[in-house]
Amino acid sequence: MLSDKQMKSLKNYCKARGTTPNKLIKKSIRSYTENFHSSVPEKFYSRHNQLDLFEEDTETLSMFD
Repeated sequence: MLSDKQMKSLKNYCKARGTTPNKLIKKSIRSYTENFHSSVPEKFYSRHNQLDLFEEDTETLSMFD
């Protein structure tokens, strides 16, 4: 749901570009709605601790060593 201000901005932008909010939104999400109908490639899945910042078995560097 968009706020009144967001909806007004969206409508103003679409008017300036000669399009409709629906067409703008559909174009913006087209790659997501058309490319993943059968499966999602592994690289798009989210992973916990992607950078391994919180792994317990990693070595911690100290500036006092």
